[in-house]
Amino acid sequence: MPRQFLVYSGLRVTDLERSLNFYRELFGLVEVRRGDNTRIGGGVYVLLRDPWSGQKLELNWYPPGSPYAGPYSPGEGLDHVGFRVFDLAWFRDELRRRGVEGTGEVADHVLPTGTRVAYVRDPDGNWIELFEEPRSMPFEPGEGY
Repeated sequence: MPRQFLVYSGLRVTDLERSLNFYRELFGLVEVRRGDNTRIGGGVYVLLRDPWSGQKLELNWYPPGSPYAGPYSPGEGLDHVGFRVFDLAWFRDELRRRGVEGTGEVADHVLPTGTRVAYVRDPDGNWIELFEEPRSMPFEPGEGY
């Protein structure tokens, strides 16, 4: 049984409503979840799901001043890749043992849902979100987050 698995990709957008309309109307993606993490330095996100494949895309908008609201260049909008983990503390320790830098430096918090979140960077500087949810896992493909 895996200790982690890929769940979705996050795309940084400059106009959340415009991007939502684009992906819903032109590609048929369906809104699954929406949240506002601006109070903890994040932004507003909307998770979309393709009803046919079950694949998910998270659209992220960050207000000025957020550590994630860097300059935007078209074509460089990949925001992060999300991995769900069984045990966030264990996995972060494992990454440190393997020499991964920045493990949990930017964000390490618990959301109101009980989900624990931390961020790391891959060797090229791309963000990876690690999250541990209080509910059981794994879930069936196309379900869950």
